[in-house]
This record gives sequence, structure tokens and C-alpha cells, in this order.
Amino acid sequence: MERVPKGVYTKEFKEEAVKLVTEGGLSIPEVGRRLSLNKSTIEYWVRQARKGDLSDNARKKTVTPEEMEVARLRKENAELKMEREILKKAAAYFARSR
Repeated sequence: MERVPKGVYTKEFKEEAVKLVTEGGLSIPEVGRRLSLNKSTIEYWVRQARKGDLSDNARKKTVTPEEMEVARLRKENAELKMEREILKKAAAYFARSR
């Protein structure tokens, strides 16, 4: 299966998560559970905020049309492979039931 892309969070979202820890009195694992994030992500954001370096997404990259097309084709290819496997299993099942 393909790798799940990393989450992209806005600066405002990160700031709110940090506020829950620093001002809200919640623990880092609790904030992680509430926001469905890994606790190490929250820890990193808190460290960055304390340094004053909590930025939006530092690694923003422009995606070319070719890269978009490749991503679309990869997704389509994965779906087709999955459908083919399902059809193979269904054919085997119905061949056995005769």
C-alpha cells in the first residue's frame, strides 16, 4: 500500500493545540487524544512555540502538473490492483461452490 501523506496543519491550528497545553492545563497526551494527533507532534509544536518558531508549513513545495498527474495515476493504479484482487477472490469462490 502507498504511504499516507503527512498531515498539513495551519499555524492557527498549531497555536490552539499549544494553548490547550500551556494555558488550558491539559497534558500533552490528552491534547493528542482529543485532536487525534501523536503526542510527539504536540511536544514538537510546544517546543517550537517556546522558541518562538511555530511556523505554518516550512516545507511548502509547489506541485507541478506532471507530479499531480503521476499522483493521480498511482492512485488509480492502486485502485485497479485492489479491484483485480477482489475479482480473483470472487472467481475462486464461485468456482469452488459449483
